[in-house]
Order: sequence, then structure tokens, then C-alpha cells
Amino acid sequence: MENKNKELARKTMIVFRKAQRTIDQQVANSFKNNGITPTQFSVLDVLYSKGEMKICHLISKILATSGNMTVVLRNMEKNDWIYRKIDPSDRRASLIGLTPKGEEVIKQALPEHLDTVYHSMSVLSPTEQEQLIAILKKFKNL
Repeated sequence: MENKNKELARKTMIVFRKAQRTIDQQVANSFKNNGITPTQFSVLDVLYSKGEMKICHLISKILATSGNMTVVLRNMEKNDWIYRKIDPSDRRASLIGLTPKGEEVIKQALPEHLDTVYHSMSVLSPTEQEQLIAILKKFKNL
């Protein structure tokens, strides 16, 4: 019985990863069409919806590594999509925010991204999407 359960767990993981890869490929096209990377999109999206924030908070919101984030932010700053300034409440920290140009980029990319996500998720009914959310939230407890 335990071997059957282990095999089922393995099969579940494979199907889950394949589904994730398929969705990621669909969504990646919307990023390419707008000339941005998935991480750049995530940064723009978080800053657009949440406003300026410390780098450490930004990293935790998009689940990136600090090493990768340094390069991404440096390139985004060069593109004039974000600004960096000293946090007045903690002079050791920097705040990151969107420039007007960065706001234009996310406003252009967001509708296509949302349409792509909607299309990808439309294989599930709204009820099934709610059920999937509930199921996936169980992994938070690992």
C-alpha cells in the first residue's frame, strides 16, 4: 500500500510540474512580446500595485534571490524603469519605486499578461480554480 501511495505522489508531482511548465510557457510569451523578463515583470507588478518599498520586502514579495535581484534592479534602473533612494527612516536601506517610464511599461504589459493568465486558467471552471487554490495553499504548511 505504501508503494502505491509513493507512486501516486510521484505521478502527482510530475503532472503538477508539467502543468506549471505549460502555464509558464504561455505566460512567458506575454513577457517576450513586451520586451521584459519574468522577474522584471514581477518587480514592475509589485511596485505598481504596492508602491515603493525596501529591497528586502520586494525580494520576499517576488520570491527571488538577492544575487539575482541585484542584477535585475541594476538593469531596470539603467532602463529608467525604477528609481532607488535612501530610506529616510533607515539611512542604511534603499527604497525602490517605479519611474513614469516603468509605470508605462507595466501598464502596457499587464493587460496581455492578465489575458494570458485568464486563458491558461480557463481550462478550469471558476469553482475548480477555487478548489485548486485551496489545495495548493496546503503546501504552505510543509
